Amino acid sequence: MKTVYVDNAATTAMSDRAIEAMTPYLKNVYGNPSSLHTVGQVAKEALDDARARIAKCLNCDPKEIYFTSGGSEADNQAIRSAALNGAAKGKKHIISTAFEHHAVLHTLKKLEKEGFEVTYLDVHENGIVTAEEVAAAIRENTALVTVMYANNEVGTIQPIAEIGGLCRARGVVFHTDAVQAVGHIPVDVKADNIDMLSISAHKFHGAKGVGALYVRRGIPLRTFIEGGAQERGRRAGTENIGGIVSMAAALEEACENMAANSAKLIKLRDELIKGLLKIPHSRLNGDGRARLPGNVNMCFEGTEGESLLLHLDERGICASSGSACTTASLEPSHVLLALGLPHEIAHGSLRLSLSENNTEEEIEYLLSEIPKAVEKVRAVSSLWDDLKSGKRKHLID
Repeated sequence: MKTVYVDNAATTAMSDRAIEAMTPYLKNVYGNPSSLHTVGQVAKEALDDARARIAKCLNCDPKEIYFTSGGSEADNQAIRSAALNGAAKGKKHIISTAFEHHAVLHTLKKLEKEGFEVTYLDVHENGIVTAEEVAAAIRENTALVTVMYANNEVGTIQPIAEIGGLCRARGVVFHTDAVQAVGHIPVDVKADNIDMLSISAHKFHGAKGVGALYVRRGIPLRTFIEGGAQERGRRAGTENIGGIVSMAAALEEACENMAANSAKLIKLRDELIKGLLKIPHSRLNGDGRARLPGNVNMCFEGTEGESLLLHLDERGICASSGSACTTASLEPSHVLLALGLPHEIAHGSLRLSLSENNTEEEIEYLLSEIPKAVEKVRAVSSLWDDLKSGKRKHLID
């Protein structure tokens, strides 16, 4: 059976370049970079080199890069650091959005229990929050603004440079979860006025279990993993040299090929969206243009996301009904609810996230099989029966 993988927002396959870069550090160059002997120092040279290469891709100083286990850890450390730094100055107000990744939302909820106040900005139906709305929410006691660069479910790209600029002017620390953005669209921490930024290697064809946190020089970073003096005393634990080297190689490759990959993906994405919108009572979620090149997020009225995914899996299609971190939940996507979709529509969501490895033939296969799967799910749906009989009114034209 043909397999079509369109769940790249959940994770990507490691690229050959990343694997080749990583392999020597799993087998031959196995030293601890904290060791003073030659084997350890060879590993340290690789660590320093990877840090410099990643910094170059983000346009920052290597000393502003801290390695983590992934995007979730980076989000936690950034947000808690900024919150505690602000609290020390009497500032305990934080601004975010209602459709952040749970690594951000759960951290904020924990901070609320510790006495912080959080303003969750509403998101427009197009999946975008405006800089003006952020500006209006900033107070004298605002310690942090954290807004994701690109949404992990609907793929909408936020006006990060504008938000960062107004935060800089108001003296408020600005963090962005850029896990879905880095490696896919141009990200420049200086031009975008970013103070702290989180990334994860496995989202751009690097290894799982490794990420990085950019922290602008002058912003204190709190330590949350105690132990050794790794990462300049800010993140204890022996560094994952193989994973870090693979991340540097994957990010360089992604940045080098970004223009060509984006052009290809936008063409495939738009073709897929156009074809899926031909399914009766379907809708695209999020802005049609200000979105990641490979993101397609649809709702099909009268369907249920989990059932749809199972039917697609039978056809060899690997997709998602939302964030991979919450696919076991029967609750509708908090992102789609934040966009204002009613529960019965949000339940019928499908996220297709493409990579440059996808082909025109695979798009044709998706456009052939997804309508069949939607029809199968609707055929056993009591909600769809009510919609067809007129007992309920359609919410999607």
